[in-house]
Amino acid sequence: MTKFRKLNRPSGHRMSMLRTMVSQLVKHERIETTVAKAKEIRRLADNMVQLGKEGSLSAARRAASFVRGDDVIHKLFTELSHRYKGRAGGYTRLLRTRIRVGDAAPMAYIEFIDRENELRQSKPPTSQPPPRPALDPWTRSRLSRQFAPPKEEKASESEI
Repeated sequence: MTKFRKLNRPSGHRMSMLRTMVSQLVKHERIETTVAKAKEIRRLADNMVQLGKEGSLSAARRAASFVRGDDVIHKLFTELSHRYKGRAGGYTRLLRTRIRVGDAAPMAYIEFIDRENELRQSKPPTSQPPPRPALDPWTRSRLSRQFAPPKEEKASESEI
């Protein structure tokens, strides 16, 4: 069973709100909301970008059943899918901004990364170190003997 935040709303209201917010995020590429809502939006927006990268008719229908507006679907399947074609995940960034005056709720910006006018530049991708070849147990023990300090023998009391 998938865990999600209930956000103090009935399920119909919650899904309607999340669909609208994901659509607005795709359209404007940055929105300000509470931290809890932004964490939920991040999950759903990343799934929508995955569908856009898939590019099939089935994916387009699944995305159209969630987001609102033909312009949003067009942007998902053209601009965003092209922008993130080399990225495996993590298409959004959450930046905490302030505490809201009325109810002291923590606010945050959620935005797509690798876009113009970013609030913070994305980190360059780190390259993976080359994999080391597996060692058989005999080679490993010889190597450990080579680099390990020599064993010290205890002096017995009979020798003293």
